[in-house]
This record gives sequence, C-alpha cells and structure tokens, in this order.
Amino acid sequence: MNLAKHDANTDMEMDMTPMIDVVFLLIIFFMIITDLTQQELEDVDLPTAEHAKPDQPDPEEWRPIINVTYRGEMIIKKKVQYDPDLPEFQGKNKFAELKTWLLSAANRMKKEPLSPGSSKLVPDEPVLIRADMTTPFKYVQDIMEQCGDQAISIWKLQLAVSTPEGADETNE
Repeated sequence: MNLAKHDANTDMEMDMTPMIDVVFLLIIFFMIITDLTQQELEDVDLPTAEHAKPDQPDPEEWRPIINVTYRGEMIIKKKVQYDPDLPEFQGKNKFAELKTWLLSAANRMKKEPLSPGSSKLVPDEPVLIRADMTTPFKYVQDIMEQCGDQAISIWKLQLAVSTPEGADETNE
C-alpha cells in the first residue's frame, strides 16, 4: 500500500463559496420569519397610557389578536372579520365571521373551571385587542359582547396601549 506523502509546505485553500451561500440563505430565512411574526399586527395608532405594563408574550405560545381600525374594521391575520361600511356585515348576523373565529380561538385555548368545584370549563387565555386611539369604543364593546357569548365564554381580554414619549417604561 503506497500512500502519497503530503508536503507540509504546500498551501491549502478552502473554497468559501458554499459557506457564503449558506450564510445568505440563513439571512433570507430569518428575514422571512421576522416578517411572519408581524403578520398579525395592523398599522394602528394605539392609545397611550403612562402606567402600561410592557407586552412580553411568550413567542412559543399562540395568542389571539384582534385589530380594530379607526373606521371600526375588525381585522385578524390580515382578514377583515367585520367592516361597518360593507353591506355583508349588516343585519342580524353582522358579527358571524368574528363569532366563528372567536369560537375556534376559544376551542384552541387552555381551559380552566369557571369557579372552584364547577364542571363548566372556560378559556383561560386572553384575547389581545389592538384598537386605534380614534376608534369609537362601541367597536371594542362589540368584541367584548361577542367574547361574552355563552358558546364562546372568553373572559380574559387585554387592550394594547403604547407609552407616551418620555414616560418611564418600567412603571407597572
């Protein structure tokens, strides 16, 4: 068996092209993932609150988010669930799409007994409502009423706010 001897003085070069390709693919992957995490948030001007708690959701947990525009549109994951200006959202079943979404969200949530010793289980996770600061409150109230429907029974709600510029963000 004749093994070729390797000359220690010979310069060895490594082809960096595959490594650069992998780095670019990773950059593209993380850019896409970052964009997907913002998909649930609409561009709304949140009301301000000086003593707001910072929103620090667990990235591993699913959290239902309802965006309400200044016109009263209720948008979930870029899909309009209610628009007060469109004829299909008028009449007795105007919140049918919102109600269907809330029911599926309630079924997906962790359940807890309504009261100690109660056999009725209700969703024990909050729904985040992100309403524009100029949104008439009646639209937020409509969401609250739909959450309180007996079939849905979501009783934990969070309202998104921003802190005023210059305010201490550590206030709770």
